[in-house]
Amino acid sequence: MMKVAVPKETFPTEKRVALVPANVPQLAKVGLEVEVEAGAGEAAGFLDSHYVEKGARIVTRDEVFNADIIAQVRTLGANKDAGRDDLSRFRQGQFIIGMCDPLGEPKSAVEIAETGASLFALELIPRITRAQSMDVLSSMATIAGYRAVLLAAIELPKIFPMLMTAAGTLTPARVFIVGVGVAGLQAIATAKRLGGVVRAYDVRPACREQVESLGGKFVELELEAGDAQDKGGYAKAMGEEFYKKQRELMASVVAESDVVITTAAIPGKQSPLLITADAVKGMVPGGVIVDLATERGGNCELSQADARVVEHGVTILGPTNLPSEIPNHASQMYSNNVTKFLLNLIKDGQVILNLEDEIIRDTLVGHEGQLVNARMREILGMEPLPAPDPNAEITLTSEDIESDSTDTEDNDGTQAKESDG
Repeated sequence: MMKVAVPKETFPTEKRVALVPANVPQLAKVGLEVEVEAGAGEAAGFLDSHYVEKGARIVTRDEVFNADIIAQVRTLGANKDAGRDDLSRFRQGQFIIGMCDPLGEPKSAVEIAETGASLFALELIPRITRAQSMDVLSSMATIAGYRAVLLAAIELPKIFPMLMTAAGTLTPARVFIVGVGVAGLQAIATAKRLGGVVRAYDVRPACREQVESLGGKFVELELEAGDAQDKGGYAKAMGEEFYKKQRELMASVVAESDVVITTAAIPGKQSPLLITADAVKGMVPGGVIVDLATERGGNCELSQADARVVEHGVTILGPTNLPSEIPNHASQMYSNNVTKFLLNLIKDGQVILNLEDEIIRDTLVGHEGQLVNARMREILGMEPLPAPDPNAEITLTSEDIESDSTDTEDNDGTQAKESDG
């Protein structure tokens, strides 16, 4: 029987776990034995006893990395420092599934590939109907958008809803959401539920209907956006001249707002600068900005990653890992995504690398000692690989993996590594 194992996360402040107890029986039905490192789920509220009750086995960290499949929240790339400690544990024929920042840290994927392990980057789940239940980015963005509004509400020296009391009328908070992706939409919904007056802007005009359906007002800026989104539905990077004019027009909207939440990010690239220091200066004292794009430089000129900055009387927050602040539900959503991915990958207790399946093909970034993702190879300036046979179907059982691991050991017992040349 193939084993899927869940190590305890080592990224600082990371409280999520890759699989929760509720998903263990689903994996057992397709022939997977689940192993969990002792204490892996405690920070998210899932005790070892909960896993045992559902049929999982509690093991040591060394035992975890003996499994056929490793499921992580953050593997090397998304865990650049502490994640390096696990690199020597990966082996030939093993499968690593998790978030690894493939477009921002492609070299880390090369390092994992060179161990012989196959790496699936869950950030690259295609935006197709069949893959919606596996979309970790959307799941985590939902949590981040919700949490961002709560952080803003705590910092704001006003309440969100309008109140008419004997002591007078309190006006509602004015909230401006920049970027209407999943995080932005959840921020709109949350701010409305708290009673704020919400406005939102996105470079994609098609977002208007979604904003209005949640009770927000769509802000129109006199800009020629052209083709502002890619085929996956993500916002595309625009030219600097476009962003310059956008910043100028947006400053007046920012000045009228008590809370600004920015979510504009381009996968693998620097986040666009949308709110200048002058725009911050124009806000009313006590205003709050929550910049959800600081991991890639930020949308606000004054924001800093994982820091609380106060400038011109405005509080600017730059959180980079909000889902970990709500680890129980974030873990449930992530675990459901991973489980659906595994159910698509495993047939009759075997790993089936069906390269005709868009989900498997797009997320498989490291295989047989090489970086196989064309987009990542281009980022690194590597030559394209020969096109694989789309009808190829590779079936691997736990016996195959054990055999591969034995065959690739050097005489001294250390793992041989293949270079992708």
